[in-house]
Amino acid sequence: MNITLSIKITSSILEQLYKKVLSGTILEDDSHDYVFYLNPALSNQDCSAASSLEWLNTDAVPCQHQLPSIRVSTIPEAPVCVKRHSQMSDAREMMLLQLTVIKVMVTRILSVETEIHAKEKYRDVIKILLQSNEIDSKLICMFQNSDKLLSHMAAKCLALLLYFQLREKITLSNSWIAFCQKNLSGYSESDEAIHCLWTLTAVMKEIFKDTCSEKAEILKQFLTPFDSTLEVFYDSLFAQHFENCQNPSRIINSLVCFLELLELLITSRIYLKLDCRSQRILFLKPSCVLNVLTWPIQAFVKRKLIIFIKKCLLYKVGEDLCRGSVPAMISPDHHLDTDMLALANAVLQAVHLGLLKTLSVHRKPSCFGGDEVQPGCAYLCGPDHVILRAASLITMKSLEIKFQSDTSTNEMKVDLHRFMSELLTFLKPHLQPSLQLHNPCEWLSRVFIEQDDDMLEAAKASMGIYLKLTRECEATKRLTQEKEMWIRHTHENGYNPHCIFLFFLKNIGFDSTVLLDFLISSETCFLEYFVRYLKLLQKDCDNFFIICKFFDASESQYGINICGCVSSLVQDRSTNPILPHHLTAPNSHKKGHAWVPRASGDSSEPLNQVVISKETHTMGDHSLSSPQASHSLVDYEDSDDSEAESTDQCLVKSEQTTLHQEAIKKIQDPAGLSRDKKEFNHEPQSWPLIAKESTTSFIDCEAAPNNTVSDARIFYRIIKCFKELQDAICRLQKRNLFPYNPAALLKLLKSTEALYSKSVSPL
Repeated sequence: MNITLSIKITSSILEQLYKKVLSGTILEDDSHDYVFYLNPALSNQDCSAASSLEWLNTDAVPCQHQLPSIRVSTIPEAPVCVKRHSQMSDAREMMLLQLTVIKVMVTRILSVETEIHAKEKYRDVIKILLQSNEIDSKLICMFQNSDKLLSHMAAKCLALLLYFQLREKITLSNSWIAFCQKNLSGYSESDEAIHCLWTLTAVMKEIFKDTCSEKAEILKQFLTPFDSTLEVFYDSLFAQHFENCQNPSRIINSLVCFLELLELLITSRIYLKLDCRSQRILFLKPSCVLNVLTWPIQAFVKRKLIIFIKKCLLYKVGEDLCRGSVPAMISPDHHLDTDMLALANAVLQAVHLGLLKTLSVHRKPSCFGGDEVQPGCAYLCGPDHVILRAASLITMKSLEIKFQSDTSTNEMKVDLHRFMSELLTFLKPHLQPSLQLHNPCEWLSRVFIEQDDDMLEAAKASMGIYLKLTRECEATKRLTQEKEMWIRHTHENGYNPHCIFLFFLKNIGFDSTVLLDFLISSETCFLEYFVRYLKLLQKDCDNFFIICKFFDASESQYGINICGCVSSLVQDRSTNPILPHHLTAPNSHKKGHAWVPRASGDSSEPLNQVVISKETHTMGDHSLSSPQASHSLVDYEDSDDSEAESTDQCLVKSEQTTLHQEAIKKIQDPAGLSRDKKEFNHEPQSWPLIAKESTTSFIDCEAAPNNTVSDARIFYRIIKCFKELQDAICRLQKRNLFPYNPAALLKLLKSTEALYSKSVSPL
């Protein structure tokens, strides 16, 4: 039979088989006949399309394995003048079609939507294919094909077949295990190692995506043969000297592939309880990975690496893969905490050795035509805020993790001053106008202005540091003077929680609808952060009032609106290392006008920008966050008042969207809280004084006396915002539309009424 005719007949049969499998149709013919057409026509030594032609030129022609259920239309015999390269092209297309049908068939087997009888037939075909034709060896051979599409399809097909073997409890191919162990036993500038890494990663992704209950057992069976091999490759790869590499693109490809695999290994470390050393490679030898940040390597690799470190410290690795497949409530893992502490200590050690100075944050412009600016075309490109945010967050989070261990108070203060100084020095050239003329605590809101989830993680970390040190100071019963120095220290090093929270409210325009949006969504840690801050506010209200008054003093003195930028709380340490005394003495906050304000036109961000990245929100399932965050979503103090979460599972998206829009509408003009829009005018105006004696249970800005002082306005906005938020939550709760029981949260918001009586001051 003519070779071209044989190829066309085989391709026609494969096309019809593809349509049947894609639709989930039951196969009626003998399984061995299907295997004949699915088996790639390759020898173990030759992975080219030429070997397929040689196979088709033998006696093993398709006519001997006819499929009665598949009709092949009459194909005219090709003329003798057909060129060989056309035959080669047809053979390539046929091989790609074979791989596609195998891939779709395995996918159908793994799908819960496939009819049971069709699934059994597909399973039988694949098992025969695995047993009789050394399909693994042939696909490994295709890895080395110069045709990138063929090589990639072979890798995808092999990954699915390997996962099928794991699911069916079939022993993995010895040829593939040997191939990976050989190529991962040490770093080499070859493509085989990258193919092995890619396949390992693809199989692990399939394991995580599956909904079966035996996920941990399957993963352990898969990783066991490579447990020591992966550690050897880890040591070898990160021991390379990038500047001496003859082919830098190879090591970059290896790094990117291995980082993706490493992320999956750490994901399994967090969510699946296994006893594999390969899951802990990063925690056992973290400095190896961190050293890559000092290599003269492309910026995108450093960016990918530092984001990877950030996700590890936040327990967010693999959160996309684990959506809905891992229980939200995971028991504490003290061994994992120890591993995270090792990673945090390594990050701090790297920062101490000058890691931040090696990071390049001057990015090239991103344009459709490339990143090169033509001569004569001036283009000003700001710093790489992704690097700024990630570097800031890993430093803050590492400090928080370290301080949670048994660290003395003096050591914590020394470390905090050292590393926050390093961080602020790193950020200073990239934040214009410079932080030296303004409140150092403002760095957080300015660095994270475009990324609300990272901003709240950083704010939560800074609060964790503050609370830890505060508890230590209270336990040692320090003198008032020492406490005042401690408060100055929080401002000098940019982690005072009250300043950070006020800057956050300022950035969202004191809009309660934004706070409600954050509370409803589980995409950020805002609920946990907000609850912790409200608890702090009850205990630390004196310092809160001091901060409020000095925010207002600056605005009143210089006519700067609160939605703009506030003035400096501290001067440059090189000229005046001591904060103004009014920030530390609770009774001296009436003389608060000696600051240098920021000009309103100097702001580098929009003044009224709302820090939020989500346009629409639902109250259904969200992506799984870290075990700690998931556990703390509703598990805060006074949880005895909380009942089981009662979310209406019958809500459809349209109703959820309508609910959110209705909630926003009602919050903007709730009954009894309507206000004159002049209250938000940007012009300086008089503000009501909090009366010394009052019987009002909560502050009503409209009903307050007409006596005016400037140091009450930000306090009024905060209390009004809290009141509006409280009313909105109550309305949603009454309709059973709030996604969890907010009883404890409402109790904390209600307690802010006590701030009213504590804020009373004489005229």
